[in-house]
Amino acid sequence: MSVTNVLLSGIVGSTAYRLARAGSDVDRLGLFAAPTEDLHGLHRPAESHVSTAPDRTLHEAAKWCRLALGGNPTVMELVWLPDALYEVRTPLGDELIGIRASFLSAGRVRDAYLGYATQQFRKLLSRSAGPLPPETRGRTAKHARHLRRLCEQGFELYRTGELTIRVDDPDAYHRFGEQVAADPAVAEPLLRRFEAAFAETRSALPDVPDEAPAEAWLRRVRRTFYAAPGA
Repeated sequence: MSVTNVLLSGIVGSTAYRLARAGSDVDRLGLFAAPTEDLHGLHRPAESHVSTAPDRTLHEAAKWCRLALGGNPTVMELVWLPDALYEVRTPLGDELIGIRASFLSAGRVRDAYLGYATQQFRKLLSRSAGPLPPETRGRTAKHARHLRRLCEQGFELYRTGELTIRVDDPDAYHRFGEQVAADPAVAEPLLRRFEAAFAETRSALPDVPDEAPAEAWLRRVRRTFYAAPGA
């Protein structure tokens, strides 16, 4: 897959969280700018490009902004990565990192992170009948790790306005995953504890995101990648 005008791209997922083990896939996420002239026609260009081998997802700049303003955990981690994990970093990408806090709002962060965690929990319960084959057990442990990560990271972001991508104790996450793979009900107290924590904690985030910086940034992107006909 060849995508031009990539503004920001980096390694995300288990490698970024420090949860990868031997054989884990390396996931990449980024955003690109569609040529501005292409947005004026009858048929709009693709807003996302997804490939495997390597695993990479690229969202068009406007789509990325919409997802981030909605609190999407997957896209938001792109602008909170440790420096060493960025593979493409342009001036416009740096500008986006600089305005990352403006995308956040208390309700959307809470709903998105808890919503994703609840989805993981439902997947766990759907596999809880009888002994699990090794492949299913591995997927169950992975979903359990991500459930815990979503709860921990989401609550940190909600409470402080900051997001730490690398987890402090990867082994604890793996132990939790194995415990849940043996008995999915083990995950429920953790989910309920974080539901209560969100409900009882005053957020550092505003009630609604500030869309103005994103709007101004996106207009700079459109000016940068505009080319007049015949230019």
